[in-house]
Amino acid sequence: MIEIVTVSTEADLADAFAIRMQVFVEEQGVPAEIEIDELDRTADHLLARLDGQPVGTGRLTVRADIGVLGRLAVSGKSRGTGLGAALVRAIEERARERGLTAVELHSQTQAIGFYERLGYTAFGEPDWDAGIEHIWMRKGLGC
Repeated sequence: MIEIVTVSTEADLADAFAIRMQVFVEEQGVPAEIEIDELDRTADHLLARLDGQPVGTGRLTVRADIGVLGRLAVSGKSRGTGLGAALVRAIEERARERGLTAVELHSQTQAIGFYERLGYTAFGEPDWDAGIEHIWMRKGLGC
């Protein structure tokens, strides 16, 4: 059973950070010192559990009336199960609850198709973040 919650305890936040460290630092080679940043203090963090075990996370930050989805990570064993899409939808719902009009994200270019299937459109030119090619994407929320 999949459960997605808004992080409200230090233990849940530690689980979210552990997933990010596993996916971004250990698997993708992002420097550990930049993975946890100043935005984490004010972000809404979501944590996904499968059968009670933490397996995915993402965060929502706010810029003006736009939500910014970031740090979406799913543990290897749970990829391809629909968990990532469920996390994106949960973050979008949290953005709606906050009265935001759209969600933007800085997608790794290898994940563009995933986000396009969820209604996101790329804009601007690709750039590099932590040595990985990215592009900005956006989805209106119809608020």
